Amino acid sequence: RFWPSSPSMGYLDFSDGWHADTRGDTHYWDVWHSAKSFEAYRTVNPRFASEFGFQSFTSMNIIETFAEPRDRNPSSPVMENHQRNDGGNARILETMTRYFRFPRDFDQMVFLSQIQQGLAIKTAIEYWRSTKPRCMGTLFWQINDIWPVASWSSLDYGGQWKLLQYMAKRFFLPLNVVAVPVHDDVQTNSRGTPVEGAEPTSIVLRAINDTGAPTSIALDVRAVKIGGGDRVVFSGNCAVGPDAAIEVSKLAAADLAADEFLFFSWRDAKGNLLGENDYFPKPYKAYELVSPTITSAWSDRDGQPVLTLSSDKPALFVTATVDLPGYFSDNAITLLPGRTTELVFTPRHGATVSSTDLAKSLKVRNLAETF
Repeated sequence: RFWPSSPSMGYLDFSDGWHADTRGDTHYWDVWHSAKSFEAYRTVNPRFASEFGFQSFTSMNIIETFAEPRDRNPSSPVMENHQRNDGGNARILETMTRYFRFPRDFDQMVFLSQIQQGLAIKTAIEYWRSTKPRCMGTLFWQINDIWPVASWSSLDYGGQWKLLQYMAKRFFLPLNVVAVPVHDDVQTNSRGTPVEGAEPTSIVLRAINDTGAPTSIALDVRAVKIGGGDRVVFSGNCAVGPDAAIEVSKLAAADLAADEFLFFSWRDAKGNLLGENDYFPKPYKAYELVSPTITSAWSDRDGQPVLTLSSDKPALFVTATVDLPGYFSDNAITLLPGRTTELVFTPRHGATVSSTDLAKSLKVRNLAETF
């Protein structure tokens, strides 16, 4: 069978399906090209979202290869030349002020741009996956770059992972749990789109099973204060059929205090941790973030370096980097007090590295540092 184009309304259907989400595949670019909020992803319900994307700056160590210190400014000619889309740098910054407080320096701006890129794609994919069986596929644009540039890619030029690539490992988990905000009619406009900045009236937790077998998960949902402390708002088991998405729990948004966010984790029948996720009902700039003290420790396990992280306060988008080429098993994670997280480092190109070598250049950052 021949699919005539992408997007297309269907088999041998050559009509314009650019903005149609009733059948065929859909390209949805309004969030990037029209500077709509991330919440706009939840106003379209495609059968197959085959192309959508959001930009970030390429990583700081890549920028250092083409920009002198005096050129490391988003509106410098050098940075504007290393941009895949006219006006892209301005659009990145416009979005940044919508969700975050303006970063304190250029390095933090680059870091924050990759956080928000990941959040944009996460918002879209988590929602569309939660509508299964209506939406049965998602492809984000794009995977890689052929030169060092600000773009929609999840990999830097040369293959280094941007934060989107790490976040994609989590929002594409075959067994996943996501939070979907629900707005009442008062908070939507005539097209049903949530009013800019409107807070949800309720939050639905949906479990997604992309495997071909039925499964059961144990879900733990906590309301966490941004400065520390948490309480359980849901705990229970749920069965999810094969290739399905179901509602597990629903809570009123008003049940969350102004300084609380949701953190949830799910386990299999044997108690093995399958995944973790969080949901913030308000933009991150609305929270008074605290500065956490993050503790790190290296060890070697079966010939692989392992980094163990813990924090005394809730720490958001905790990201570990080292100078040696390679990638961690996870990154841009949420750390809560009393919980430790282990990140395994895999060197690139078959190199052999030790935890001692990695410790020399380790840098661990988090969202609070950008304020």
